[in-house]
Amino acid sequence: MRILIIEDDAEAAAYLAKGLKEVGHVADHASDGESGLEMALDVAYDVLIVDRMLPKRDGLSVIEALRAQSNQTPVLILSALGQVDDRVKGLKAGSDDYLPKPYAFTELLARVEALGRRPKAGGEVATTYQVGELILDRMAHSCRRGDKEITLQPREFRLLEYLMQHAGQVVTRTMLLENVWEYHFDPQTNVIDVHISRLRGKIDKDFDRPLLHTIRGAGYSIRDMAD
Repeated sequence: MRILIIEDDAEAAAYLAKGLKEVGHVADHASDGESGLEMALDVAYDVLIVDRMLPKRDGLSVIEALRAQSNQTPVLILSALGQVDDRVKGLKAGSDDYLPKPYAFTELLARVEALGRRPKAGGEVATTYQVGELILDRMAHSCRRGDKEITLQPREFRLLEYLMQHAGQVVTRTMLLENVWEYHFDPQTNVIDVHISRLRGKIDKDFDRPLLHTIRGAGYSIRDMAD
């Protein structure tokens, strides 16, 4: 999932983002309410994690502005204000869940992933992707091809998830850098080649037909050529 953290405490935001990334999610960060609102409106996030006490625009105001523009992205408020009245105000402002600080990361992760499973307006959230006999389950964080279970590292999982989200299309290196590694520049390394090679070894090795293809001069594509 792609998650936006709106939190003015840089250390707290970095800790949270690190934990989310370690389990395969993409985490963006906004340090104030105004920039957080702009990002939430510009990018299709799966879940927002919002602090209440923010500079420029407080968290409740951010949520109310989102809902006023018919943005129904699930919101988890994460706040030091944890009294019953505080939680009620947060829910009435339009949030979907409320978790007081201090918190256990495992509980936060469970709540965030539960919000990410909720149906979105206009359809169901895609929880599995399939290309040929290759199946990736986002919620179970599992992958298999035919009868073979495939173990993926978090970055490999996110890479495969992104490729399968765009199955049949050409995915450029720039797209991978921005959406899987969150780089908005070319790091001048072979990081993509290394991960593509590892991923290809896991999902294509020992199978009759390759699914992951290099499109020379363009990027990569995952597709079942038998389709």
